[in-house]
Amino acid sequence: MTSRFTDPVELQRVESLQFQFVSYSLERKVILVPGGTGGLGACLVALLLSEGAVPVAGYRSNRSRAEFVKSSLESKFGGTVHLVEGDLCDEMARRRYLEETGNVTGSIEGMACFVGNPARVSPEGLTAGDLARSYENNFIAPVLLAKAVGEHMIARNVRGSLVLLSSMQGVGVFENSLNYAAPKAAILHACRILAKQWSGRSVHVNVVAPGATIAGMAASSVNSGKYDRYLEEGAVSRFGRPEDVARAIRFLLEPDCYITGQVLLVDGGMTLKA
Repeated sequence: MTSRFTDPVELQRVESLQFQFVSYSLERKVILVPGGTGGLGACLVALLLSEGAVPVAGYRSNRSRAEFVKSSLESKFGGTVHLVEGDLCDEMARRRYLEETGNVTGSIEGMACFVGNPARVSPEGLTAGDLARSYENNFIAPVLLAKAVGEHMIARNVRGSLVLLSSMQGVGVFENSLNYAAPKAAILHACRILAKQWSGRSVHVNVVAPGATIAGMAASSVNSGKYDRYLEEGAVSRFGRPEDVARAIRFLLEPDCYITGQVLLVDGGMTLKA
């Protein structure tokens, strides 16, 4: 017996083994990438350009660096990178990100948010102010922007996905990481709340949690040798690359994504040994 909710055309397509795998489904789609001029963010922007998407790369304040990244990526991958400036801890900046992205073509089809701060403070010297600043940078700013972008898309009945960036430290337990890991762990629960809140709507929300990667905020820790023992013990085969993270995010940005409220670890298995 067929459910009354089953599309007969879809059912017939599946029964006749006519499966659909769409290529370049992000072509001409506007994707907001706060932190898109950094090491990990720029890699995703490059991937989006290669698919014909329209990335809007946000950066905090370094205009000259942002312009350099923009021109370099455009010359290598074609297309146009749109830039928007502002610190997402500022409510007016969050509004500007939303407005300027929406003005590119009149619509926003997705977002991947790379903003954050490594919040490196010795555990012995950790203060309430340190924790507050870390929560503002690593939790409050990205979550409020995701909420605003999601509401913007739902109001316009736009189908798409939002991807928030956490960290393996927000999933696994790493000593001396309280100031950074706690807000990154909170990102996971915020994702699930938004996903449930918007369940059945046009917007899905997921999290990608990178591990020890040779670009982005983990780069200095990798270069310092902090994670060498995981390689020496055979816990991971190599450190992460920007492309590993970009591909994971791209998977979740699929407009017809059927995944929501989930966390995708991109750590080579490091948290299994943490």
